[in-house]
Amino acid sequence: MAIQLIGKLICASEEQAAIVREYLPEHVRLTRAEPGCLQFEVTHAGAMTWTVDELFADRAAFEAHQARTRASAWGERTLGIAREYEIRDTLAGAA
Repeated sequence: MAIQLIGKLICASEEQAAIVREYLPEHVRLTRAEPGCLQFEVTHAGAMTWTVDELFADRAAFEAHQARTRASAWGERTLGIAREYEIRDTLAGAA
């Protein structure tokens, strides 16, 4: 069963938005290279909001991604930025 995460990254200040703009390209590149990453899209949706759509092959791949993210420069620098996410099991072909 694939794991999908959808939601938003919501910055409270221009300083937070600048951090996202600086660190996001490398975060996307590293994530897309992870084993089990089927899809990873982060799209600027407005002044200080980004939409997030992730799909991983299984729970193990998703949890490995979460662990890598927490230990990364992205994870450290964006720790205080609000996130509104929904995580669900899905069939990879149906997402």
